Amino acid sequence: MRPIRRVAVLGSGVMGAAIAGHLANVGIPSLLLDIVPKELTSEEQKKGLTLDHRAVRNRIGQLGKDGLLKAKPAPLYAPELADLIEVGNFEDDIARLGECDWIIEVVVENLTVKQSVLARVDEFRKPGSIVSSNTSGVSIEAMASGRSDDFLQHFLGTHFFNPPRYMKLLEIIPTVHTLPEVVEGMREFAEVTLGKGVVIAKDTPNFVANRIGTYGLLVTLQEMNNTNFGVDEVDLLTGPVLGRPKSATFRTLDIVGLDTFVHVARNVYENTDDAAEKSVFEVPAELLQMVEKGWIGDKRGQGFFKRIKTDAGREILALDLATMEYRPRRKLASATFEAAKNAATLADKLRALAYGKDEAGEFVWNVLKRVLIYSANMLGNIADTVTAIDDAMKWGFNWELGPFETWDAIGVEKSVKRMQEEGEVVPAFVLDMLKTGTSFYDRSQPGVRKYFAGDRYATASVDARKIDLAALKASGKKVFGNNGASLIDIGDGVACLELHSPKQAIGADIISMMFRSAEEVEKNYEALVIGSEETNFSVGANLMMMLMEAQDENWDEINLVIKQFQYANMRMKFMNKPVVAAPYGLTLGGGTEIVLGTQSVQAAGETYMGLVEVGVGLIPGGGGNKELLIRMMEQVPEGTDVPVLPFVQKAFEAIALAKVSASALEARKLGHLRKTDGVTVGRDYLLYDAKQKALQMAKQFVPNKPKGVRVMGENGAALLKIGVFGMKKSGYLSDHDEKIAHHLIRVLTGGKVHEGAIVSEDYLLDLEREAFLSLIGEPKTQARMQHMLQKGKPLRN
Repeated sequence: MRPIRRVAVLGSGVMGAAIAGHLANVGIPSLLLDIVPKELTSEEQKKGLTLDHRAVRNRIGQLGKDGLLKAKPAPLYAPELADLIEVGNFEDDIARLGECDWIIEVVVENLTVKQSVLARVDEFRKPGSIVSSNTSGVSIEAMASGRSDDFLQHFLGTHFFNPPRYMKLLEIIPTVHTLPEVVEGMREFAEVTLGKGVVIAKDTPNFVANRIGTYGLLVTLQEMNNTNFGVDEVDLLTGPVLGRPKSATFRTLDIVGLDTFVHVARNVYENTDDAAEKSVFEVPAELLQMVEKGWIGDKRGQGFFKRIKTDAGREILALDLATMEYRPRRKLASATFEAAKNAATLADKLRALAYGKDEAGEFVWNVLKRVLIYSANMLGNIADTVTAIDDAMKWGFNWELGPFETWDAIGVEKSVKRMQEEGEVVPAFVLDMLKTGTSFYDRSQPGVRKYFAGDRYATASVDARKIDLAALKASGKKVFGNNGASLIDIGDGVACLELHSPKQAIGADIISMMFRSAEEVEKNYEALVIGSEETNFSVGANLMMMLMEAQDENWDEINLVIKQFQYANMRMKFMNKPVVAAPYGLTLGGGTEIVLGTQSVQAAGETYMGLVEVGVGLIPGGGGNKELLIRMMEQVPEGTDVPVLPFVQKAFEAIALAKVSASALEARKLGHLRKTDGVTVGRDYLLYDAKQKALQMAKQFVPNKPKGVRVMGENGAALLKIGVFGMKKSGYLSDHDEKIAHHLIRVLTGGKVHEGAIVSEDYLLDLEREAFLSLIGEPKTQARMQHMLQKGKPLRN
């Protein structure tokens, strides 16, 4: 398959524009086309435009592109990436399809319309170019009917999940004509370049994830009607405690939109001949009534839930489906639910729920058994392997465990016995598995994914570019570790410092491992990578521990911990072997300080990075102020008279306003990443890319040497304080905010020194630590810390 360097996206609606946006995120330019308007808007009439004017003819495509800059969550890593999207229309620009290596159709979900669009694509595309449809359920075979041989060989379905930037799943649906090399080429492109998790699906209604997911949502509603539970109580039972997102069932429907959901459900209802399946996918009357009323979810302000303003603020009400009236949400009184919440692992939670003896347990069991049996019945129909179905549900619906992994967790033998006792027909595939083993996955070999494949256990192919730290540890590659972190040999002379404390919060365990790992790597390895496979890189310092020490007035202990963390970061910075940080997800406070202290960075595209200590009444204490100042001063042109105040001010604003990047590209703009730092779009390849960067650095590595830092001194501090004074007078800052800002200014300008003075990094660290200790002793700072721990949001005092 030829390289994909330019793409045409046909259809500029929400999905089409967002797909073009994600292509821009990875640096691929696109041509975004849509229909030509048939009427002028009142604004166009006022401007004297005609239907022949190019701006009018491209209006719909332009609206789609403009929407990318307004949408939340942001479809683009950075607003300027929209420049990679060129808009046009189906009439004037259709011949330009010949410029494109991939043409993706994203028009309305109507077979006739899609066939018409694809016929024109066939006329103007160049031979060998990929053509795909982003349909969520229209037959891929049917829409390609009548097309040329070359078109058919290069045509397939590519079903992105919404929003494309954030959702990992991409279902690829080949036809009987699609060349195998096209399927594999698109899989490779999607995984490596777009950062997707690919599932090869069959050309059936709703494909894989939506088929199982929609079924699960509908049977949940059906089973709820057999209980006394409301939508709010069911969401508690089908959310995180079941290994599902917080949005659970009905909140998910509100987010998706009931109108969209009804369309997806009807797609199966109208295309299945199975009476039992048809009965499940028949849209319930209460959902149709909600759609008729316009209560379709978040986009209309109400659905199963509704937010209202009260004297106390805002309240979320739940819809009573029996009366069609909203009521206050109820708490769930259930011993089964409480036991599941308190269980140690997800498998324990699932067993507590599935085998609970009260109404909650019966409800969860009745939903689970139907979903598990349905998933097994769908095997071979919607996808060929249990891994494909499990991955689709994890990546498309954010389940922690797929259906077959869930079945393993609750015990296949025990659950099948109960199903049969209750008169359920268990699929032959499951019974065949129980003749061979006791679970769908054979976990006897760490790091090897073996799954039941009909008559034996097959081994899933392994991508060497996906480094599995858990498997490496299980196979004896752990060098040493403690409760906070471990050093793991990841091969080729590279070690990985894995942060695995709760929420990857930084405490004494991680700090001691940083020192110990530095010593080990310098003796026995070529390079070090800092990263992990947890939910986030690090949420920052252990706030609870710091608050308790402050409340006990253990100032010497706090001083020691901060000093150790400062010098752990300095140890990494000045190691005689290269150190590469691999941040991703939340990389906040102390997590950002670890990254700033390394010699190079390979960040995930989705890296939310920032020094946020001001939110709890502090400033960074582990070297973050110093490192961000150094990065800003590096941008000052040498040998010029360019004022340095704007560069220092940028560092001040980033810290004082607790700015957090919305992507790795934005982290680069904020100064948290350098231009030389790399970005990996797909998390699956992040550690591999960081390892390759470290190995490349090791070939000709020159360790960092301590350098003096130019500061602005007291004159610069006075200038920055003028701005703080103005904000205070305008009511933007409290007295305590002003005090924090003054401490920060003192650190960033170097304290009582003259303008242009060169100070050492150790000197700045001392200032930083002094300011941190002063602030943490303030009652108002401790109140902010307490509020953050209790409420999860900042306190203004």
